[in-house]
Amino acid sequence: MNRKETFFQYINEGYLTKGDFLLMGSAMLDGETMKNSFVKVPLKTLNRHGLIAGATGTGKTKTLQVMAEALSEKGIPVLLMDIKGDLSGLAQRSLGHPKIDERHAAIGIPFEAKNFPVEILSISEQNGVRLRATVSEFGPVLLSRILDLSDAQSGIVSIIFKYCDDNKLPLLDLNDFRKVLQFASEEGKAEIQREYGLISPASIGAILRKVIEIEQQGGDLFFGERSFDVQDLVRKDVDGNGIISILRLTDIQDRPKLFSTFMLQLLAEIYSTFPEQGDSAKPELVIFIDEAHLIFKEASKALVSQIESIVKLIRSKGIGLFFVTQNPNDVPEDVLGQLGLKIQHALRAFTAKDRKAIKLAAENYPDSEYYDVDEVLTSLGIGEAFISVLNENGIPTPLAATMLCAPKSRMDILTDVELKYLIEESRLFSKYNETVDRESAYEILNKKIEKINEQAFRDKDKEKESEPARPTSRKRTSNRMNPILKVVTSATFIRGILGILKRVL
Repeated sequence: MNRKETFFQYINEGYLTKGDFLLMGSAMLDGETMKNSFVKVPLKTLNRHGLIAGATGTGKTKTLQVMAEALSEKGIPVLLMDIKGDLSGLAQRSLGHPKIDERHAAIGIPFEAKNFPVEILSISEQNGVRLRATVSEFGPVLLSRILDLSDAQSGIVSIIFKYCDDNKLPLLDLNDFRKVLQFASEEGKAEIQREYGLISPASIGAILRKVIEIEQQGGDLFFGERSFDVQDLVRKDVDGNGIISILRLTDIQDRPKLFSTFMLQLLAEIYSTFPEQGDSAKPELVIFIDEAHLIFKEASKALVSQIESIVKLIRSKGIGLFFVTQNPNDVPEDVLGQLGLKIQHALRAFTAKDRKAIKLAAENYPDSEYYDVDEVLTSLGIGEAFISVLNENGIPTPLAATMLCAPKSRMDILTDVELKYLIEESRLFSKYNETVDRESAYEILNKKIEKINEQAFRDKDKEKESEPARPTSRKRTSNRMNPILKVVTSATFIRGILGILKRVL
């Protein structure tokens, strides 16, 4: 056999699968697409996670789109983190193009235009089904890691949660959490320290500053009710297609801590609520995280460690995670080592640093007698990529430079009118976009503080009534305030300035 024949056999035997699969495209040799040499991803191995990497403009997002479409057709729900705002077109069918027909003729399969069931979600001020979570749902450990607290500060957060549990104080939003912290350093200091031990005012101040940092990044919109039920991510439409949930994140690119906070809470919630899947034939849910470097950009070591742990454990729940980024080095090594499927689009070598990055990227792939990986990585065209997956036995498949299928849906975004209609027609919109503001720790503690202040004034009045009458004498009137009243008045005024309590005097 000649080289092309042996390559064709090499690919078709390497990607042979007994179960269901995603068809990614056809393999390429020496820049030529080998028709019908199909590159397949077994559904069974998609919970082993994956990476889609490549330079800007090489087609990463369209690869993500192709995979989301194929998963939906297989009845597998998908969650997409849409950082750049260019994935909403999945809801409309492609208009087609001669170049698309030419591409599919080279691959060996006909092109079919199609639209897919889409749900638009939001954690910020953008339109969409609102995703929220309460502070209580985060718990003291996760919240402490997100806030990047020291061990001593984390201990105080645990005490705060314990106090709230014991006294039936719901921690719903950041106002509640901040209020309890302030109460613990002021009116409730003696009560809390008597029951739970000493609390440092300096540590409480440091925690409050961390909370304000999260608020400034939009955390006040994310924390609260109504909490999003992660089971709503695994729905199918009437035709059995998995629903593609698109989380719009175009306005939080400069707020990486909020993005990390949301991602970690979501993954932790999925892990804690989804049942064990075992060795299932296909995943329960696949999550694509575009611009994945934002998760790790300003995350603390504790937060990165938590993400690494979740990545390792969550596959047992039938969840597949795919990180989409420009360079594999954007993902921590411990996470990268957990990714079974790798799709590498072209990398550009403009500097010496770029050339070193290409050599490192090449080392992530198995050796191949058919490719000089370093060289091919810089010459791949748009919509072409190196692919290596795990077969059904968990063994890496042969490395294949692949001409990828084109998306069946629109490659452009929805118009404002189309987007508005899609959101308003959602069954989840009315469920999660209703404002819920039930009584929680903030309101309960405000009432408690008012009672404390009222009691202090009553006690003062009783002291005055019990004092014996003294003979009156003409003395110079002092303008100094009674020390006890001065303390109460000053504290009340300061709390009013901070937005903790209305000024009552």
